[in-house]
Amino acid sequence: MISFAAPLVFLLLPLPLLIHFFAPPYKQAVSAIKIPFFRHVAQAVGAEPQSGSVILTRTRFQTAIIAVLWMLLVAAMARPEQLGEPVVVEKAARDVVLALDISGSMDQRDFQSTDGTPRQRLAAVKDVLRAFIAERDGDRMALIIFGTRAFVQAPFTEDLQSLNGFLDQTAVGMAGPNTALGDAIGLGIRTFESSEVDQRLMIVLSDGADTSSRMTPVNASAIAADKHVVIYTIGVGDPDASGEDRVDLDALQDIATRTGGQYFYADDEAALTQVYQSIDAQNPRIVETQTYRPKESLAHYPLALALLLIISNLAALHLNQRRRASG
Repeated sequence: MISFAAPLVFLLLPLPLLIHFFAPPYKQAVSAIKIPFFRHVAQAVGAEPQSGSVILTRTRFQTAIIAVLWMLLVAAMARPEQLGEPVVVEKAARDVVLALDISGSMDQRDFQSTDGTPRQRLAAVKDVLRAFIAERDGDRMALIIFGTRAFVQAPFTEDLQSLNGFLDQTAVGMAGPNTALGDAIGLGIRTFESSEVDQRLMIVLSDGADTSSRMTPVNASAIAADKHVVIYTIGVGDPDASGEDRVDLDALQDIATRTGGQYFYADDEAALTQVYQSIDAQNPRIVETQTYRPKESLAHYPLALALLLIISNLAALHLNQRRRASG
C-alpha cells in the first residue's frame, strides 16, 4: 500500500497555472540603432522585417514535459511511502531487581545439589539464578549485590546474556563480609526510580541477619511498599546458626509481608529452583502490545524520473541545435 506523508503538498499543483494567468510576462528594454533606410537594407540582404519584440514560445511537447516535471516534483515533496505489513511488538511491563547476598557466609559448602553432593551456597544460587534469568525474556532486570555495603552490579537491562555475565563476575566477600540487608533494599528502591512500568518486583536472597545497614530492613520495606515495589524474600542460610551466620527468617518474612510479597526458605538446590518457579507463577509476565507498519520512502523514484526527463530533453535540444548548425 502506498500513502503520502504530506498529502497537502498536492495543493501546489495548480501553482504554475496561477503564475501563468496572473503574473505579467517579463519585458526587457535593449538599445538599438535606428536608420531611415532600414527597409532598403533589409531588401538588399533578402531579410523580412518583423516586430521588434521577441516572444519565446514552447512546443506542446515541451509544455507537456514541463507539466510532467512539476507533477513529479510535487509528488516527491508529498513524500510517498510504501507501507509494509503490520508488525506487533510486545514490550514487557515488568521490571525485576535481583538482590543477592554475597557476604562471607555464602562461602559455606552446606548447600545440597540435585545429586546430593554439597556445594558452595553462592555457586548453587548462581546456577538457579541463571535458569531464572534465561526465562525472563522481554523483562528488564537489574542485579544488586550486597555484603557490608550494597552495590548495583548491573543496572536495568533487557540483555539477559550480559546480566548473566555480571552474575558470573560476583564472588563471595567482594562487597564485604557482613550483611547490609536494609541498604540492599534501599538501593533497589532507588534503582526503580528510573522505571516507568507499574509492575515492580524485587527478589532478595540472603543467608544471614542484617548487621551493617544504615537503613533498617523494616524502614526499607515500608518505603518499598509506599513506592509500590513488591519484595519476595528467600532465605538460604542456617536458621539455627549463631551470630552473623544465622539467617533471620522472621525479618525476611516481615519484609515480604509489608510489601505484599511472599517469603520462602530453601535449604537445597531443588527447593531453591521450586521457589523461583513459584515466584514466576505468582507474577505472570505482563506485556504491552504495540503495532506499527514499517515505512519505506519512495520519494527517490519521482525525483529520478524527473532527472531522467530533464537529461533527455536537454540531449534532444542539443541534437536539434547540431542538426540546424550542420544544415
